[in-house]
Amino acid sequence: MKLLAPLPRPPKGVIGIGLNYAEHVEESSRTMETQKELPTHPVIFMKPSTSIIGPDDAIVHNPAITEMLDYEAELGVVLGRRCRNVGADEAMAYVFGYTCVKDVSARDCRHGGQWTFAKGQDTFAPMGPWIVTADEIADPHDLAIGLTLNGVQKQNSNTRHMIFKIPALIAHLSSAMTLEPGDVIATGTPEGVGISFKPPQFMKAGDVVEMRVEGVGTLRNTVKAA
Repeated sequence: MKLLAPLPRPPKGVIGIGLNYAEHVEESSRTMETQKELPTHPVIFMKPSTSIIGPDDAIVHNPAITEMLDYEAELGVVLGRRCRNVGADEAMAYVFGYTCVKDVSARDCRHGGQWTFAKGQDTFAPMGPWIVTADEIADPHDLAIGLTLNGVQKQNSNTRHMIFKIPALIAHLSSAMTLEPGDVIATGTPEGVGISFKPPQFMKAGDVVEMRVEGVGTLRNTVKAA
């Protein structure tokens, strides 16, 4: 039996949140010339549904497009109810559950801020292995989150370090757009992405990348050449 992505075609693809862990803001400012200050509002980008793959599916590396294929482990929040203009105090009532999302990124395709092109390519949003319903997670802001590349730990943090917590993200997004059942919010990645190392440690064909969120599961993917 093979598990597929739990939501292969969400209404909006994946709504990505950038720079949502303080240590990642710092490492990004060093290595990618992004802002040094903590953001005052959530940084938002979109990954189309065509970028979504499931557990054990292959992330495709096309060296003709990118030589800087990077990983990001993120907690995915799955919406269960339609919402618009929802306040932070009631936002959690709209959460159906949680999943793992890898925000795969072509660091050399940003071209001065083109995040969607760099992050929205085919196979760049592994998701799974399943959805854990909200009632099974006592506190989504206290979950260990980490990632290994070929068995070596690269990211090791906790969701408590999010700058903008889930209620704030839902409130902010729903102030301007209608969120629908099945929408997925990828809540940002902690420190330890490949570009932050010296030398950088990007993914390549033959690699195995696994991420884990405590209480949610482990999402494993391989990397293959185009």
